Amino acid sequence: MVIDDSLRDKFGEIKMLVTDVDGVLTDGKIIYDDNGVEYKHFNVKDGLIVKQLRRFGIIVGVITGRDSKVVRKRCEELKFDFHFHGIKNKREALSAEMEKRKVEWSQVMYIGDDLNDLELIENCGIGCTPNDAPGYVAERADLVADRAGGEGAYREIADYLILSRGWMDELLEGKV
Repeated sequence: MVIDDSLRDKFGEIKMLVTDVDGVLTDGKIIYDDNGVEYKHFNVKDGLIVKQLRRFGIIVGVITGRDSKVVRKRCEELKFDFHFHGIKNKREALSAEMEKRKVEWSQVMYIGDDLNDLELIENCGIGCTPNDAPGYVAERADLVADRAGGEGAYREIADYLILSRGWMDELLEGKV
């Protein structure tokens, strides 16, 4: 991942990391069996870092356009600070949560991968995307992960946040 020097200072401002689900925490594939049961693939490494971010005081959240029992279960399992499902206007949902938590746009990092994420990618302090996002999304993001959605892109971006804040040694020494 190539980080622009002007972006490094912005990492110090981040208080909240918010992500989309399909195409970021998953590879974007949706599988239904003959009974209509939905399946998704999540990356365990992405999930593990959510707990660590919370320990460092980063508010972690999910805003997704789809409403899925599988995703709700995963969000609850990982104990995201907030998770909104079936959201058509992601900006409105995030604005309300930011107001509630007294967080400014410059203090939010957002990870998204498609058209319905562009407004947040462009307006948050740091807008990020996995490397398999469409080109017109990637060119509007501040940061493009080296990894694809569902293959560790969330973890890569979260690790960079931890590293840029000087928290990696604490994490590795188990002091968190």
